[in-house]
Amino acid sequence: MNDRLPYLREKTAKLTSAPGVYLMKDQQNQIIYIGKAKNLHRRVSSYFRKEASHLPKVEKMVSHVWDYDFIVTDSEYEALLLECSLIKQHQPHYNILLKDDKGYCYIKISDEPYPRITVEKQKTPDGNYIGVYTSSFTAKSAVEEVNTVFGLPDCNRKFPQSFRKKRPCLNYDIKRCAGICRGEISQEDYQERIRQAVQYLKNGSQSSVERMQTEMQKAAENLEFEKAAQLRDRIRAVQKAAASQKILDHEFRNADIIALADQQDKICISVLLYRNGRLQDKINYEIHEQAEENSFDSFVFRFYHERSEIPDRILLSQEVSDMNLLQKMLSEKAGHKIKLYIPKKGSGLELLNMARQNAAESLAIQENRTGKELLAVESLGKLLGMSKIPKYIESYDISNFASDTMVAGMVVFENGRPLKKAYKRFSMKENQTQNDYACMQEVLKRRFSHLHDDSDPYFSRVPDLILLDGGKGHVNAAAPVIAELCPETALFGMVKDSKHRTRAIAAGDREIQVSGEAFQLITRIQDEVHRYAVAYLHRKHKKQSFASDLLQVQGIGQKTAQKLMLYFKTRDSLWSADVPELQKAGISQKTAENLYAYLHGENHESTTPTYAHFVR
Repeated sequence: MNDRLPYLREKTAKLTSAPGVYLMKDQQNQIIYIGKAKNLHRRVSSYFRKEASHLPKVEKMVSHVWDYDFIVTDSEYEALLLECSLIKQHQPHYNILLKDDKGYCYIKISDEPYPRITVEKQKTPDGNYIGVYTSSFTAKSAVEEVNTVFGLPDCNRKFPQSFRKKRPCLNYDIKRCAGICRGEISQEDYQERIRQAVQYLKNGSQSSVERMQTEMQKAAENLEFEKAAQLRDRIRAVQKAAASQKILDHEFRNADIIALADQQDKICISVLLYRNGRLQDKINYEIHEQAEENSFDSFVFRFYHERSEIPDRILLSQEVSDMNLLQKMLSEKAGHKIKLYIPKKGSGLELLNMARQNAAESLAIQENRTGKELLAVESLGKLLGMSKIPKYIESYDISNFASDTMVAGMVVFENGRPLKKAYKRFSMKENQTQNDYACMQEVLKRRFSHLHDDSDPYFSRVPDLILLDGGKGHVNAAAPVIAELCPETALFGMVKDSKHRTRAIAAGDREIQVSGEAFQLITRIQDEVHRYAVAYLHRKHKKQSFASDLLQVQGIGQKTAQKLMLYFKTRDSLWSADVPELQKAGISQKTAENLYAYLHGENHESTTPTYAHFVR
């Protein structure tokens, strides 16, 4: 709680409604946050009003505000430019600071009889170098491509020492390497490959193709058909590599592709830079502690305010609040018209998905998850309209054999992955009849009655999302229970089609169609909770059958049957026991003899199948 709020509210009540920039300061008079506003009074008041429901990151910033200054401008556009300039100058703690993942590296051509082309972070006295490269991604992609195109080795073998000592590796079989280790390529021919590869790295694919075409024609004229054929194959490899590197349509030749992956406490924004029709660079920006409620908006504005080069087209994964304002700013800065938009289909959408995958993979490394898992959780949260990402999901399913056995299973998924140590099983206590809705209500009441029980670290956790294996009937039956016991948790159902496959999400009286990563996650959850509930049902039903078999033996009632089951655990151990071992379970010798005879079919004249039929 900020004790200065009454003073700040009183000051803000007199604030102008003109556009401008506000500068939040702490008790040491340091600027901790800078923002712009179309209406200063309305925007600044939103921070200090009573019972304001801020995001945790905004609330933390507000708790440190001691005072603020403001600068009035003539327009919102001027406020935007001033905000970007002041943030760059002061670098406030709670504003997005554009710290990227870039580092410097070089492409090295080693000084050996059979040189290698590799990526290095430091220069050493030996070898020749190309670069410096500001993106390790670009350098690694270029080296991987050139090694594949020219059939150069990337293994650890030393040449010519390793000639013919081992059979060629898989790269040779899949035509990613010319098989230098076979010793059939002369040093002179290999050096020529390296020369062409270096030219390819320095000058690009088009000029390399033109140069090799000239050499191929000359070789053909000189009747050097083998050399001409090698050059032809190399040209085809270069052209194939160019195609695989996503040579874009003309309209996308110079473009930036910006996409966000959001895990709430951490955000990563990936920017793919295409220049002259090729992926030139990839930059990831990780955003941790900041107070902007729309991080994507703030990032895009800051990113281009700090860059001198702006491409013709900018593709975004989501809307920014001031799209027209941003487009005006960028067009004026670049000196030409900028197209800023969100592609809905085609190659533009494919590129956005690639950028989003890159951002997700960066976050996944820190979370010990895969990018696919994190994207699935994020997509599911957006699909369901949730205000936060459902990192902790509980799912429930009821399973029964008529009214004989009624059970439920609860599975947990954390960050898109099963958390098996948090799974729970339930046997019905209040509902002994076949009523799935009543059983689901019982299970949820029992589970959430332990919400504040610290003895169970998983029952005491509040889930972000509950998914019931069932449609709107299950959701409507469970809704009052969740509203009473755990109102902050979102509740939905998982609907199946006639073939028992996931079809949609049930939300009250409507259904939400699911696709992509979210569909795959929902399917996994639904299959897992069904498997878990059914497995428990079979296990319990098997035990009940076990007990009913024992009741047929003279001298054994319900309590004795339970005693035997607890002692021997399994049918096999009971069947293999002799009379003295049966007595150890606490039964008389006569009862043990009757049981042994029943189990093994001795002196049993009845046509009823003996227990031996069931255990053998």
